Amino acid sequence: MDTTTVFPMIPAASKSLWFFAIISLILVGALLLMVWLAWSMQHVRFTVSKDGLRLQGDLFGRLVPLKALKLDEAVVTNLSTDKEHQPKWRTMGTALPGYAAGWFKLRNGEKALLFVTDKTRVARIPTTEGYSLMLSVSEPAELIDALKQQRAP
Repeated sequence: MDTTTVFPMIPAASKSLWFFAIISLILVGALLLMVWLAWSMQHVRFTVSKDGLRLQGDLFGRLVPLKALKLDEAVVTNLSTDKEHQPKWRTMGTALPGYAAGWFKLRNGEKALLFVTDKTRVARIPTTEGYSLMLSVSEPAELIDALKQQRAP
């Protein structure tokens, strides 16, 4: 007589299931963060008003008052050729191919808040707060001019 006997394993302790649940929540959170980042990359806006320059659409958005902007030192730059102002180290932010947002150290040692997608069209605007803004816009000179017009008496 041929008999088969099955011996099941003792079920895992409930703490193993809690570990699985926690890891699952972390992964879902990471996925949601990536979806939000992908959405926000496409919806960053720079608004010029008498209050200042509002950076919107990302974790690093803020309102920079006009009086904090050194508009006489603001320039249009091409980061492909302007080696001195290229980002070197990301200190807090996102650095993906074709998208850099957040706080970076530049090659010249300066601190900068970047919102850069196109390295060839960047408005570099120093501030009185010890950092520069570097913003990719289709017409960087027009952005600088709009800020100067808002500041004019």
